[in-house]
Amino acid sequence: MVNPPHEAMHHIFRHDLHLFSRLKDVLDLPLPAVVDAVVLPNDLTETRPVERRVDPLLRLVSAKDGSLLLAIEVQGKKDPSKPASWAYYVSYLWTKYALPTALLVVCQDRATAEWAARPTASGPAYMPTLSIRPIVVGPHNMPVITDPVRAGEDLALATLAAITHAGDPDIGAMLKALSTALRDVPESVADPIIEFTAQGLSKRPAQDLWRTLVAVDLSFYKSYLSEEIRDEGRTEGRAEGRAEGRAEGRAEGRAEGRAQASADAILLVLEQRGIAVPDDIRDRVTGCDDPETLRAWLLRAVTADSAEEIFADE
Repeated sequence: MVNPPHEAMHHIFRHDLHLFSRLKDVLDLPLPAVVDAVVLPNDLTETRPVERRVDPLLRLVSAKDGSLLLAIEVQGKKDPSKPASWAYYVSYLWTKYALPTALLVVCQDRATAEWAARPTASGPAYMPTLSIRPIVVGPHNMPVITDPVRAGEDLALATLAAITHAGDPDIGAMLKALSTALRDVPESVADPIIEFTAQGLSKRPAQDLWRTLVAVDLSFYKSYLSEEIRDEGRTEGRAEGRAEGRAEGRAEGRAEGRAQASADAILLVLEQRGIAVPDDIRDRVTGCDDPETLRAWLLRAVTADSAEEIFADE
């Protein structure tokens, strides 16, 4: 409730607009000499709705420390306007829920992550007042998970790690570890992981590699094979005019599709890792139709130092 002391304490600053400037000596503040001061409207009520959304907003509860809010933001690039928005989110949530509020920012490249991690204050350096310093997740601090066993222990973490490292040289090995780990889980568990990974790698060469690895490694590869390859199998089967012929045609079309997908994956992994592929090796890979041989070559392509090394011990 407004009372006389309250009124007097803020009106005195309206009465003498340079009062705060003279307080710098009392408060020992390095405030520059102010040449002008202007009174602005002090009504902070929103007159029209302003849409502001964080990404996930979680309430975390612990037996020891009680509850806290975690607002999660995904940041794709540097944006000078974002720290002010983040400060708004945190202060609004703190006010609305009366709970400690933290901010987590997830980035996909190191430069953006380093920018987001810098503390930003609403005031000048000597009067920071409201500061925002989010927790940042990105390629600088996420693990590089290339072991299928470790990936299988925490599929969600392995997925997030792969997404944040989408542009790294090790992405091929990370995706191979994840696709291998998904072989041993139910389809209902693997399906969302497959889609989250594909979405997170969007518009990067690694996305094509991921879809190819899924087609090669997992039993539910059908949706990732080209429609043209599947139709070829169906067409051949229908031409037989018998149920057995249709089944055989589909099987042949799928087998051909898997072989082509494996060959494409090998060449894509080598290309992604910057390894040159001579024409004779490219022809040998694309001309192979043995699934086990192609799988062995694909595993070697993830770590080989040259294209020739994928044929080691043969």
